[in-house]
Amino acid sequence: MDTFDPDYQNQNIEGKIVVALERISEAFKVLLWQKGKENGLTPLQLQVLLFINFHAPRQCKANYLAKEFNVTKATISESIRLLLKKDLILKQVDPADTRSSFIYLTEKGKAMVQGTGGFAQAIERPIHSFSEAQKKMLFQNLLDLIEKLNRAHIVNVQRMCTSCRFYERGSEGDFCRLLEKRLYAQDLRIDCPEHQPVT
Repeated sequence: MDTFDPDYQNQNIEGKIVVALERISEAFKVLLWQKGKENGLTPLQLQVLLFINFHAPRQCKANYLAKEFNVTKATISESIRLLLKKDLILKQVDPADTRSSFIYLTEKGKAMVQGTGGFAQAIERPIHSFSEAQKKMLFQNLLDLIEKLNRAHIVNVQRMCTSCRFYERGSEGDFCRLLEKRLYAQDLRIDCPEHQPVT
């Protein structure tokens, strides 16, 4: 049984879905490479800059970034070293743990991110043509898939509602104890800044 065998796919919609996701992943990688190349960055360096721009300092540390991008500490350390050399980031020692540092964007780094962040619009644009019902169904199915991949230890880090200590699923539906509100499909987050993992 091989997912990439067309004969298998013809008999199993699961195989078709996996190959469809692989094609979307390839499109994302191509766009990332192109935008990185335009700015003299590797795809990982660009992803690190984008992540730092939109996330809290507690998440912008080498150990967290290595888990976020599913790479070794050595790989992320080399990307950080090169970004420091390019004056796109700066490091500040964590006073609570002097062995680690917070990573911040410099003004040059912020300008770089502003000029590169829109590359994913090419993938987002076609989704605008879907009906609201199609978008909600697609989003819910992707959330469910990511949750299952996380439980199988394939996706390392996630900051989704369903993995948060404030999330409750009951007979009335989904509920956030932090926001004190019912969560509808469109309210569920895939990358929540207030996320706190279940301990």
